[in-house]
Amino acid sequence: MLDLYAYLHPDDKALPPQHDLDRIWESICTRSDIHCIVADMNGMLISSCTLAIIPNLTRGARPYGVIENVVTHPEFRCQGHANAVLQYALDITRSTKCYKVMLLSNKKNKEAHQLYEKMGFDMDSKYGFIIYR
Repeated sequence: MLDLYAYLHPDDKALPPQHDLDRIWESICTRSDIHCIVADMNGMLISSCTLAIIPNLTRGARPYGVIENVVTHPEFRCQGHANAVLQYALDITRSTKCYKVMLLSNKKNKEAHQLYEKMGFDMDSKYGFIIYR
């Protein structure tokens, strides 16, 4: 997974020690409200996204979904792999009765925006605001 993430943020700072990474990964894997969705080819991870289902007290107490870390290995882009992992994530949001699903994307990634819009994401209905820490 970390090899795939290197394509997502190639300029990221160094990762913490392996024991910290193992603890984080275990936390992700043991939570029922977080889903790491992957596509693999012959044992090689080629596409992935992470979905978090957030409990909510508005909209009839229906949860909402947040999709992050959408990435496809450069050699496998434009072949439907990102679509497949995202569709799987959207299937989970339907089964958990999420009233909406949010996804942020780099403003410059026009290719990804075309995919997201084809899948039904609306980039004009809301603004995304971010504070990096």
